[in-house]
Amino acid sequence: MLSLTTSLAPLVLAGLLGWTGAVKVFSRGTAQQAPKTALARMLRSSDRATTVLRATGAGELLIAAGLLVVPANPVPGAAAAVLGAGFLGYLGYGRAVAPESSCGCSASEDTPITWRAFARAALVLIGGATVAVAQGTWWPAVSERPAGALVLLAGAAAVLVALSADLDRWWLLPLRRTRLRVFGHPLLGTADGNPVPVAASVELLENSLAWQAAAPVVRSALLDHWEDDGWRILQYSGVYGDRENARPVAVVFALDATAGRDTGGAPVVRVSYVDADSGEAVAVDELNAVPSRRILPMAG
Repeated sequence: MLSLTTSLAPLVLAGLLGWTGAVKVFSRGTAQQAPKTALARMLRSSDRATTVLRATGAGELLIAAGLLVVPANPVPGAAAAVLGAGFLGYLGYGRAVAPESSCGCSASEDTPITWRAFARAALVLIGGATVAVAQGTWWPAVSERPAGALVLLAGAAAVLVALSADLDRWWLLPLRRTRLRVFGHPLLGTADGNPVPVAASVELLENSLAWQAAAPVVRSALLDHWEDDGWRILQYSGVYGDRENARPVAVVFALDATAGRDTGGAPVVRVSYVDADSGEAVAVDELNAVPSRRILPMAG
């Protein structure tokens, strides 16, 4: 198994460096992500950071090609080891100086530098050193033990995916949502039986079309809330009519009490308007005459 692992190390490294290098060189998002990286802080320029990221990506592609074509030559492995050591030094600097910044390791992630980025860089260092010392080719191992090679490569790919924060949206986020659906929200079973905090319902509401439609009428923050038959009721105050004809209304929203941003789907939101003086429902036609709010200008 150890010899098979050593023989396949060039393939694993080539896959990792080929992917991250291609993203840095060819992705249009590299220039957009560069200002968010610790590299931009280090170079004090987003443009220079973009240039360095693309140059690093080109170097990664060159090393990946060398690992695939001439794995018996120690140069590609040694270059990968040097690159991994450089990554570790850069990550250490970024973690110390700009911990809120991303590393730009694949030029497509927004997450801060964590232990996963260090672990991936360490694998590049160790893998490169292993390839440089072994100086073997990978194709005999694949041809002689295809099943073992396939299992080993699949395991290595799984490890690299787990260490890549920019791939979390493809596997970790769906996994967390599935866990919530299967095991329920962690706040389930509280004394009042409400699985979702009120603040979460308010956040969900304020991102809905119902809220956008009612926004010209609403004039307050949340005034009251309660549950009724599985619905969470959220009450706001509002005004309809112009000048002397303006009348106060209660704006009442209702949405699924168990709905949250992590529960998936688009919960139905109901909205109604109640005259604050008479207690009667206000016709929607009257509310359609409410002018939209003027957007305040932003100071330069």
